[in-house]
Amino acid sequence: MIHENVEKIRKAKGVTKTHLAKKLNLSLQGYRHITSGEVKLDVERLNVIAKSLGVSPAIFFDNKLTESVIKDLNQANSKEVI
Repeated sequence: MIHENVEKIRKAKGVTKTHLAKKLNLSLQGYRHITSGEVKLDVERLNVIAKSLGVSPAIFFDNKLTESVIKDLNQANSKEVI
């Protein structure tokens, strides 16, 4: 669930995997291991991801991360770009 939510939010925010990998001091492959669930996310890395995406770490634990939440994130991101 957490890994999937990280990816949903990353995409909604328009952030690349490469950008997050760099923020985490990982290779792209290392980042993929995290988002695939092969490697567990620790609190420190989760906080770095949340900060990079401009969200609270708690959102990653929302097992009902709905399309409306993603839509809200997209709209907030669009306003930041304008």
